[in-house]
Amino acid sequence: FSGKPEYVVNFMRFVAQEVRELMAHLGFRTFNEMVGQAHLLEPRKAVSHWKAQGLDFSNILYTPDMGIDAVSYCVEAQDHGLDKSLDMTRLLAICQPAIERGEPVTAELPITNIDRVVGTIVGNEITRAHGAEGLPEGTVRLKFSGSAGQSFGAFIPRGMTLELCGDANDYFGKGLSGGTVAVYPPAGSPFRAEENIIAGNVALYGATSGNAYICGIAGERFCVRNSGANAVVEGVGDHGCEYMTGGTVVVLGATGRNFAAGMSGGIAYVFDENSDFASHCNTQTVALEHLDEQDKATLMALIEQHAAYTNSARAAIVLINWKVYADRFIKVMPMDYKRVLQALARAEAAGLSGDEALAAAFEENANESDH
Repeated sequence: FSGKPEYVVNFMRFVAQEVRELMAHLGFRTFNEMVGQAHLLEPRKAVSHWKAQGLDFSNILYTPDMGIDAVSYCVEAQDHGLDKSLDMTRLLAICQPAIERGEPVTAELPITNIDRVVGTIVGNEITRAHGAEGLPEGTVRLKFSGSAGQSFGAFIPRGMTLELCGDANDYFGKGLSGGTVAVYPPAGSPFRAEENIIAGNVALYGATSGNAYICGIAGERFCVRNSGANAVVEGVGDHGCEYMTGGTVVVLGATGRNFAAGMSGGIAYVFDENSDFASHCNTQTVALEHLDEQDKATLMALIEQHAAYTNSARAAIVLINWKVYADRFIKVMPMDYKRVLQALARAEAAGLSGDEALAAAFEENANESDH
């Protein structure tokens, strides 16, 4: 969108005005009054399509008899059981020195798969107390042992580090907002981490910043809509890095199909051990490139961090044999993103800096797209 913010404001104002006019025409004052009034809807008979022939949608508009006392919209608050969550029962008290005074906190706790969104309420309190910048790195260090429920470490801010010795369900690190999450198997596990799934589907969904280290394979849709977090993982399922717009992802193993579909920003480095990654990657918006020396330095630093957090055997092997393995990585580079970076470099070479350079780069890229 190349317009001004005021354009969006005006658009939404006109939408609201038209909705209000339609409601007045139908005789409604509030949205609640409209709920359940299916008798005011009717199929558009003028719409004909060969796929719709023989289909009867009349039951969609059926209004069941709900009784006199029944209501068709929410009239009482839902109880999500937050007061029983691990954050509320234990973590808030443990982390109070960090929340109130910014003092370092460390703790080790057990976790089970009914413990969901662990760390999120604490993260919210840290953000409330210290703002969007959070706390210095590693102020809050919490280590858990067991099988974590969904959304472990969701939305945690800078200053929080959550380690999980065990495994995680779906949405691991969802919406990560500056914090660090790591998961690894217990020491002495009889299986090879790089061959087994340790985190569920949709890990790092919508992450904006922070770091994630996963010693094992993650499920499908890894880092979907990631816009700024760095992540290292040892294999992913289908649709990895889908719609990604920022950040850096390192995959130290195989990927599923449709990798990078709709990816428009950020960079991924994939270890192509079997020389078959190209057949798993959706190249509509990305190009597959060799690594230059700067890429290799970035990649090595991320793998070293991964090894430090998780004691990954896979990372250790890659680092020990770096001269051999570095050339087996493929760089997944969004084509539009690359053009913007090149335009930004030209703008900076011309003497522009900061927002001016960024604006000039986007304008140049927009003009190229128009032609």
